[in-house]
Amino acid sequence: MNEFTYHRPVLLNEAISGLNIKPNGTYVDVTFGGGGHSKAILDALDGSGKLFAFDQDESALQNNIEDSRFVLINENFGFLKNFLRLYGVSEIDGLLADLGVSSHQFDEADRGFSTRFDAVLDMRMDRKNAMTARHILNEYDEKSLQNILFQYGELRNAKGMAATIIHFRKTKPIDTTEDLKTALAKFLPGHVQNKVMAQIFQAIRIEVNQELEALKKMLVQAGELLKKEGRLVVISYHSLEDRLVKRYMRNGQFEGEPERDMFGNFTVPMKPIGKFTVPTESEIQENSRARSAKLRIAEKL
Repeated sequence: MNEFTYHRPVLLNEAISGLNIKPNGTYVDVTFGGGGHSKAILDALDGSGKLFAFDQDESALQNNIEDSRFVLINENFGFLKNFLRLYGVSEIDGLLADLGVSSHQFDEADRGFSTRFDAVLDMRMDRKNAMTARHILNEYDEKSLQNILFQYGELRNAKGMAATIIHFRKTKPIDTTEDLKTALAKFLPGHVQNKVMAQIFQAIRIEVNQELEALKKMLVQAGELLKKEGRLVVISYHSLEDRLVKRYMRNGQFEGEPERDMFGNFTVPMKPIGKFTVPTESEIQENSRARSAKLRIAEKL
């Protein structure tokens, strides 16, 4: 399976350009997937350069790159610093993150990521984790379900949906995609069914994988690891991710204003490089999953 079959890298040239790669530098790709971005980084490195990649999904290991300059780490990127420390790495020249779900994960029916299949509701990126989408839908209380659907899915009907799920599961467990569609049928009129189901799946998937918490941990650690003038390049696919990335790149934190120095000036660890970049129409035509992508770049001060 080649990297484009497993996952077609989005904004590839823009991301590699944004890293401003030094041939002898040390880089990290925290979302290895099919290895498309990693291979492009390796192409820009000389014999003394180094690339570490992370992917918590063990299926990504099949795409491992045989190269003495490359190390693939089968772990969640929220533990970035700990695992780089095992390899004696305390500072890096750049980090790339292509967030969200890979094409491979969407296309594998039994992973439960896609609304296209009537599959068991799993949605784990790391299959070693105990938490699944099925557990959330059948075990979480009404208030917790409401919060997840509202905060992570940005669903205005979150309260009604949560109450309906609780009522439905009293007579039948919600185990599959079709079970969930049946339970929430009144919220899924034909003309918006796909859109609303995508929001529901996004909400549950974020909770299953604790995606936003892991993202925040990774961004803070990236800021600590980067050398002066090192680059942070992040591709996000929905507003919840992009908001965190934007705030961290601008303020060095996720809420409130950055700290001020003794002269009253804001102290921030990074500066954004330009505005965000989105795919061209031709890239979207070739790869429809690029449609919502947004790339941001920041440099360590």
